[in-house]
Amino acid sequence: MKYRKKGIKKEHHIIEDGEGVLKLLIKNNLVESIIPGRIKTTPKGRPGKIRLTYQYDTDAGAKLLLKKGSTVQEVFVITDKREQLREFIKNNFGS
Repeated sequence: MKYRKKGIKKEHHIIEDGEGVLKLLIKNNLVESIIPGRIKTTPKGRPGKIRLTYQYDTDAGAKLLLKKGSTVQEVFVITDKREQLREFIKNNFGS
């Protein structure tokens, strides 16, 4: 079932603890919409803290990676504030 809740499209699940991180992007008016992709994990999943990295610009915004341990999720965002988003991620998530 596809639906949006406060700017986040809920087609796929979101990595544990990741929804709060993504909501920060909306709260700070850095993105208009968030589209989480599939979650990829290794068979021997390792625990870890949540991380967010800026991958590259897209036509409508940017591609981000949400990571927790050995689990990775692609996240696409719609924004016209790419540079502010990149700086926010760098300052708050160290990447």
